[in-house]
Amino acid sequence: MMTKKNFKEWLKAASIRAIKTIAQTAISLIGVGTVMSDIDWLLVGSASLLSGILSILTSVAGIPEVKK
Repeated sequence: MMTKKNFKEWLKAASIRAIKTIAQTAISLIGVGTVMSDIDWLLVGSASLLSGILSILTSVAGIPEVKK
């Protein structure tokens, strides 16, 4: 059973994972551009946002950092 405290722990852990995933995605896409003018910022933003959403959805299955 999910308590309010457990939900807060889960939300915190899921948010941290999502932020890390967003940063990793952005770094990998920015690294592909050889110069700043070659970077498609719309692509970087949308792909990073999508990866964050997918991270949150994946976390619904469970986060090992949060004890049941």
